[in-house]
Amino acid sequence: MNHRIVLATCVFACLIWLVIFRFGQAQEGAITDEMITAFRNRMEQDQRLPALMNAATQNELRNLALNRELLYAHDHHYTNKIKTGEVTNQKSSGRCWLFAGFNLLRPAVIEKHKFKNFELSQNYSFFWDKLEKANLFLEGILETRDLAVDDRLVVYLLENPFPDGGQWNMVVDLIQKYGVVPLEVMPDTKHSSATQELNRVANQLLRKDAAILRNMHAEGNSLEAMRVRKAEMLAEIYRLLCYLFGEPPTSFEWRFADKDDKLSEWKTYTPKQFYEEFIGVDLSQFVCLHHCPAHPYGKLYQIRFDRDFHDRPNMTFINLEIEALKQFTLAQLQGGEPVWFGCDVGKEYYGDEGILRPDILDYETLLGMNLEMTKKERIMYRESVPTHAMVLQGVDIKHGRPVKWRVENSWGKEKGHEGYLAMYDAWFDTYLYSVIIHKKHLPKDVLSILEQEPVMLPPWDPMFATLR
Repeated sequence: MNHRIVLATCVFACLIWLVIFRFGQAQEGAITDEMITAFRNRMEQDQRLPALMNAATQNELRNLALNRELLYAHDHHYTNKIKTGEVTNQKSSGRCWLFAGFNLLRPAVIEKHKFKNFELSQNYSFFWDKLEKANLFLEGILETRDLAVDDRLVVYLLENPFPDGGQWNMVVDLIQKYGVVPLEVMPDTKHSSATQELNRVANQLLRKDAAILRNMHAEGNSLEAMRVRKAEMLAEIYRLLCYLFGEPPTSFEWRFADKDDKLSEWKTYTPKQFYEEFIGVDLSQFVCLHHCPAHPYGKLYQIRFDRDFHDRPNMTFINLEIEALKQFTLAQLQGGEPVWFGCDVGKEYYGDEGILRPDILDYETLLGMNLEMTKKERIMYRESVPTHAMVLQGVDIKHGRPVKWRVENSWGKEKGHEGYLAMYDAWFDTYLYSVIIHKKHLPKDVLSILEQEPVMLPPWDPMFATLR
């Protein structure tokens, strides 16, 4: 017995010694006292420290970092400018892609019908977008029913079942299936322009529905039975959208006044008839071009689940060098046609004047840091991804080269310069990722890429980042 006690005591003492030794010394990779001492010594040698601390602790960095030399050199003139309607406002919603899509169409409609201004109902199209996205999510749950709930694809679906954001292909699909209506036929509501509450409720509802469908599968129910239950789930989403957005019309009576206040006769339209008669643009003739140096150029790509319809193709794009995007964009603008584009709007942006320009906010000089990365590195390490869609409505040319681009935004007149932004050409190179170009502006070698079998990218690819 005494021998066992002695042995146990020795073992316990060894364990105590091991714990003390293990945790009494720094683990490999930990911050050590020596490192902190070195940090402090380095700060003591920084002669700018007192002044910079005094300024930075009491002011926003963007105000201290503002490059006033670039600001004073800026003007609001453009050699080529397309006449468009009044600036729109998506408010507290992630509908930039839809606003930009409708803003692309507006100038031709205003000119064709001699309107003072014209705006399509984003609420009408957004209603159908939300319903279709709910269906896409539930179909995704059915598609992945045999995967574990913590599988990366299932987790991706569950993270955001009911997003606001979108892409150009969603604009096209919505118009082709549901048509459009004028703004006054189905104006915005509190919840279509501020979607936080709707999304919170709908996300909870759809995640509950996902659990029900997966449990049905586990219990041996057929896919047909699960789709019957899915239809009941979508009826709830439809009802929720009607409560908060209003119910979309199947037909409507409408008349309009032109710029001379001459009234048209009342006429009844379906939404699809209205698009065909008043707009009539063949959206299938537009091609999505990307500049993503993280993927090989000259190839056709699709991104899985980057759509809002279950039964329509994923977002598809041709990946090209940035100079090609710039060439085709310039040709379309100089032909009097706007260009829808996607970018990372929050980077190097001085909002007071609506300036998108590298070094307009010079944090590197202010803080004494090197923040430089290549575009490929920014994409691969998620420092920069597409976040916002807008429309190019003009360009300023000097010595045959673009200096800056006129951008129609959808944040209202109070943001930027009367609602417009100025995108300098170097910012185009650095933070622009996609443009929508009509086929007539593309050469045969680019159009031939559309005949390729698309490379399918996963939904966690950086280029999936939804525009909002």
